Amino acid sequence: MGIASEFFRHHCEDADPSTGFLENFASTLFGNQRRKMSPYLLLLIHIGSAVWSVYHVLLFKRDTRAATAWITVCLFVPIAGSIAYYFFGINRVRKRAIGLRRRFFVPDYESGQRKIGYTAGEGTDLMEAGGRITGRAATPGNDVTALYNGDSTYPAMLDSIGQAKRRVLLATYILKFGETGTAFANALASAAARGVEVMVLVDGIGDLYSLRNPLARLRKQQVQVARFLPPKIFPPSIYINLRNHRKLLVVDDTVAFAGGINISDENTTRRGSPRSITDVHFRLRGPVVDELAALFFHDWQFATGAPAVKSISGSDRQQGDMSCRVVADGPDSELDTLALTIETAISAATSSVDIMTPYFLPSREITASLQSAAMRGVKVRIVLPSKCNLFFIKWAHRNSLGELLMWDIEAYYQSAPFCHSKLLCVDDSYCLIGSANLDPRSLRLNFELGIEVFSTELSNELRSHIARVIAASVPVTSADLTNRSVGERLRDSAAALFSPYL
Repeated sequence: MGIASEFFRHHCEDADPSTGFLENFASTLFGNQRRKMSPYLLLLIHIGSAVWSVYHVLLFKRDTRAATAWITVCLFVPIAGSIAYYFFGINRVRKRAIGLRRRFFVPDYESGQRKIGYTAGEGTDLMEAGGRITGRAATPGNDVTALYNGDSTYPAMLDSIGQAKRRVLLATYILKFGETGTAFANALASAAARGVEVMVLVDGIGDLYSLRNPLARLRKQQVQVARFLPPKIFPPSIYINLRNHRKLLVVDDTVAFAGGINISDENTTRRGSPRSITDVHFRLRGPVVDELAALFFHDWQFATGAPAVKSISGSDRQQGDMSCRVVADGPDSELDTLALTIETAISAATSSVDIMTPYFLPSREITASLQSAAMRGVKVRIVLPSKCNLFFIKWAHRNSLGELLMWDIEAYYQSAPFCHSKLLCVDDSYCLIGSANLDPRSLRLNFELGIEVFSTELSNELRSHIARVIAASVPVTSADLTNRSVGERLRDSAAALFSPYL
């Protein structure tokens, strides 16, 4: 706003007050000689761009709230609204995928694709439903170990990199410079020096979280480095959405690490300073590792154009008694995969649903699933951070918590440090782990990774962890929401209006 006001103050303050704004603005852009013609030219440009934008919105956007908002912006914000839609409203992942087969007048609708290749008959209802959603059967013979916070996660990851003999694949949203980032850079460079193939994929926006980044150093030390959809001015490539939010490390196709933890000092206790973020990550062994390696190369090929690489080893050797299924999700053919998985898991619950998430902006479908479960007598508990690093997220979710609390769903605010864990446990043998939050950004705009784990052992451990956190948390009550001031309610409601974009 400051730049705009300065522009008009310096360029339009001498304009003739008897003329209209559009004519004065046109005079500023085109000069006084074309003053009479320019307003009509601007009007034609606005009408043309608005018509194209509305046409595109109506054919592509399936979220009616987002579609309505974009149409309003394009119609009532001259020219700039259509420019904003072009850069931020179009799903270019799908556009990129169909390439030369793109059809202008019959565009592809913004939706996922039903997966084929799954043969029914896995056993449990959730195994059956997940197979239909993803097109993949759950693979038995895996072992999944929970790792709490960076203090236990990072040493395990670094140890695996140190023992690598053939290949290290690392994908992360944030690789922040610091003691932790330096330790990973040293380990990756050392592996490359031993002749290990090392590939590192960092999100193009997540990479900007660190002013200093070890990527340049890694490139000099024979490490293959790529950034996922980095923003560029020339040619214009501004992907604020469509981020790769997956966190994944695969070593020799025999062990993998996945979950929600980024690579940053904030996740560790160092030099007597407490951590500022808590999180849960997971170490996986068994056949599921091959699926995770294949997912990494899918993202690598998307980011670099390099051909896909096959598995290098037989990770099909059984390592435990847990069945796992990879649930890949993104704004392409995988759209809705995680959302459907979450809705189905909650709908299938018979005794309990436990959720721990840092960002809670559930869709109407997920909200309805939670309400339906509670009305069936299922105990539903939701754990949220008391102080969110994105304060407007807390404002937005407070506006919708009331309709969950009224059906005896329990919600808790966990005290600091900020909890970044993403856990969903249903009944006594199902867990969904990975990188996704329960918000539109994760479930519609980002590339995310979910892993279904069918295991009583892991479920009991994670539910016990959630119970310990709840014991030290503050319950959210209907009275807390009812007693909000008018100002707080207005603030929370205004924030909720933007929930599709938060």
